[in-house]
Formats: sequence, C-alpha cells, structure tokens
Amino acid sequence: MKKNIREIVRDRILVLDGAMGTMIQRYKLTEEDFRGDRFANFHTSLQGNNDLLVLTRPDIIRDIHRAYFEAGADIVETNTFNSNRISQADYDLQDLSYELNVAAAKIASEVAEEFTQLDPDKPRYVAGSIGPTNRTASLSPDVNDPGFRAVDFDELVSVYSEQVRGLIEGGVDLLLVETVFDTLNAKAALYAIEEVLTEVDRQLPVMVSGTITDASGRTLSGQTAEAFYISLKHAELWSVGLNCALGVEQLLPYIQTLSRVADCAISAHPNAGLPNAFGDYDQTPAQMADQISPFLSGGNINIIGGCCGTTPDHIQQLAKLASRYAPRPIKKEVES
Repeated sequence: MKKNIREIVRDRILVLDGAMGTMIQRYKLTEEDFRGDRFANFHTSLQGNNDLLVLTRPDIIRDIHRAYFEAGADIVETNTFNSNRISQADYDLQDLSYELNVAAAKIASEVAEEFTQLDPDKPRYVAGSIGPTNRTASLSPDVNDPGFRAVDFDELVSVYSEQVRGLIEGGVDLLLVETVFDTLNAKAALYAIEEVLTEVDRQLPVMVSGTITDASGRTLSGQTAEAFYISLKHAELWSVGLNCALGVEQLLPYIQTLSRVADCAISAHPNAGLPNAFGDYDQTPAQMADQISPFLSGGNINIIGGCCGTTPDHIQQLAKLASRYAPRPIKKEVES
C-alpha cells in the first residue's frame, strides 16, 4: 500500500504536474483525433474538447501523465478540468460527464500505480481535477440585469456531485477544486464533495486552489487571498493555494499571505510567466525555477507545480529545486 500522502507532505515538498493543455497542443491534433471512431459522425465540431481525449486518444493522455511522473512529479491531475455537464454542454456532450471522469481517473491511476511499483519509496498520486465551470454563481453575465444568474448553487452542487462520483469510481487519491474565480462556485463544489464522500463512506484529502485575476490581488468575485481562505476554511481543507492567471513573481505575495493565515498545507502552481502578444508563454524552465526559489527558501510551500505554459521540463527543474528545501510546517492535521 502507498504511504499516506498526509504524512509525506510533512516530510518534504510535494511536486504537482504541469499543464495538460500545453502538452496536448504539442500533438497538433485534428478534428479526427478528437472524434475517434466513436464520434466520427457527431453533429458538431469537437476539436478543442481536450477532456474528450480520454475516450478517443487515451494513449496521448497516458503519455502526458508518464512524462510528468518521469520529470519527478509526485501528483498528476486528471484530464477532467472541463468534465462537467455545464462545460461539456458547449459540445452537446453533457451526458458524458460521468464517463469522462471515470475514464480519466482510471488512466491517471494506472500510470501512477505503474510508477509506484517501479519505485515504492516514491509513491505517485492522482488528484481529481475539478474546474470552475464556465459560469459564475456570484455575478451576472448581463450588465443590463445585475440580478440575473446563469447558474444557481443547487445546479452547481448537482453537476459537481456527478463529477466527484466519477473521479472516485476511477480511483483518484485526492480531489482538487482548482482555478477558483468565484468562491460561491467553490463552496458548491466543496458541499458536493462532502455529500458524496459521506454517501460512499470515504475520506480523501481535498485541495482548493484559487486564481488571482489581476494586479488588484483579488479573485474575480472580489475576494483577497486571505478572505478567500477564511471563507472556505470550514471545509477542513487538506491544502489551499493559488494557480493560473499570474506568473511566479506576481503570485508570491499572495502565497505568502495564505502561508501566514492558513492552518493546512499550501500549494502553488503558477503559469510560466505571463502570456506574450500571441498568447504563448516564454518563460524557460530555468527562469521559472529561479523565480520560484523564494517560495521555497521562505518556507511558504508544501506543494509546488505548474499551470499554463509549463511542461515536463519545467516540472523537472521544480522537482530538483524542491528537493533542496524543507516544507512549510503545517499547523494542524487535516483528516478530510
């Protein structure tokens, strides 16, 4: 049996994987790749639906997980960021949500087990990625009707519950509610997680990672990093952190804030710098590692990884760097 990750996180800094989308783009996939045989005659375009690849090109997703584990990652995320009914409705594939989550979790879990068997002293884990959906419960998408909401709390709970059940059935070790831009959405996800874990009589570590959208230092729904954590700490999180939107340097002060106020583990998986005029990320692995050093030397981090623009080369550099530093002391043991 794998060592409990709650024990390992107290002994050393854990390494999360990098971007899934960045790696998928390298394959230059066509419409036919996304369709496969099963969806060859589907009535709408499927290109860009990266989550669907767990069914139509599972070999690619498996190879990406392998590449991150080979680079030194302790944890990989399932390819399920948009595997919920709301997001999949853009492709009229909302009824595939449960199947996508089960398939993605199984692929990642099989690769994690493969690497754990090769080196039992470095067990590998799978985090079920739960994205924010493409709707916000706190804000109106219609400037002429500020009271309108495109989604409500109960709908989000239902959508997230289906996703969580699929991830658990597929065999994930952790659940990661990530890229949170609206804390009310995250609250719905956490409520769904609590309900489903109770229903199936399981305990899994729960991670939450928010996103600071700009130099204001706030989430899209208006919270500071400290307020973001305080409004979610009732959920007894295993870790809290930040990812996406900003590069390493811009993210550091907000990670320091979370490190100061949180009594659970702290995670960070920033982008490889800021996007250039073409939307690409130019920060090299060495440059990113150099900028992340203060996160680690300052004792602010328990889990480090990468978001947009990061690759196995970036993660390899971060893994080497993380091995040189002690993890941030965790104030209390979190059981769920």
